[in-house]
Amino acid sequence: MKLYDLVLSGNCYKVRLFAALAGIPVEIVPVDFLGGEHKRSPLIDLNPWGELPILVDGEVVLRDSQAILVYLAQQYADAAWLPRDAAGMAEVAQWLSTAANEVQNGPASARLIDKFGYPLDKADTLRRSARILPLLEAHLRRHDWLAAGHPTIADCAVFPYVALAHEGGVALAPYTHLQAWIGRIKHLPGFLEMPGV
Repeated sequence: MKLYDLVLSGNCYKVRLFAALAGIPVEIVPVDFLGGEHKRSPLIDLNPWGELPILVDGEVVLRDSQAILVYLAQQYADAAWLPRDAAGMAEVAQWLSTAANEVQNGPASARLIDKFGYPLDKADTLRRSARILPLLEAHLRRHDWLAAGHPTIADCAVFPYVALAHEGGVALAPYTHLQAWIGRIKHLPGFLEMPGV
């Protein structure tokens, strides 16, 4: 199984992190992103969106970090990582959606501007961050984990760009429960570092 990867991508890191936590062996294939390797064959043939990560597991080829997390959890991990009951699975899915929407368009996009010079609207990313971080803080004031009362792929999906928020000028200092959750994730057996985290 291969993961086409960019070390500084939070979306790629989600997959690497989950694979490490769940003990799933994955061959990491670094991609020359700045050189545009992801926009040329054979990678563009695997993912016409021209984005990373890309997971190749035999005949299965997947793009999108959230979809890859679901696949790996369902196919290779203990059911605790992705509950099989409808309510538990839906609880995780709502956080996967939060990772792909509010977190991506808030702290993650602020980081794209500050760290990589993307031409996005910084004020909008800060406004979105100021909306999602208090919501996460309120949830984590009442729960140790995002879903199911224990670590799931929901935590792996939301964690990277929240933990990297400082690289986009988004301060986490006011959010003590959010910081405690970041600490809990960092203390999970098998936790994998990435630059900035």
